[in-house]
Amino acid sequence: MDKIIVKDLELFCYHGVNPEEKRDGQIFVFDIEAFLSLAVPCKTDNVDDTVSYAKIIKTVRRVAQSEKNDLLERVCQRVADALFEEFDMISALKIILKKPNAPIKAKFDYVAVEIERSRQ
Repeated sequence: MDKIIVKDLELFCYHGVNPEEKRDGQIFVFDIEAFLSLAVPCKTDNVDDTVSYAKIIKTVRRVAQSEKNDLLERVCQRVADALFEEFDMISALKIILKKPNAPIKAKFDYVAVEIERSRQ
């Protein structure tokens, strides 16, 4: 299956279980894989025949920054729901949401949640 990939999209958001996370915010990093057929745009070279990665980014930004959630799981699901709603061509999604500055007293690169969803 073909896919469009947006990797390491950094957004400043207000998610977390701690009050200061919702007050102060922090950087979150998204990896999005949108599965769809790219056969038509490969032939036509027309952006209207595909899903624009710029529009994917716009949707992810709008959803991730429009609300404050406790869990990364919830943020991922809300992003997946919005992408399916806005882009009929997408048949499946893989979303990784990384939280590189999670307030945990340990040395780590990031904590993350990964979901995979298919259109119902």
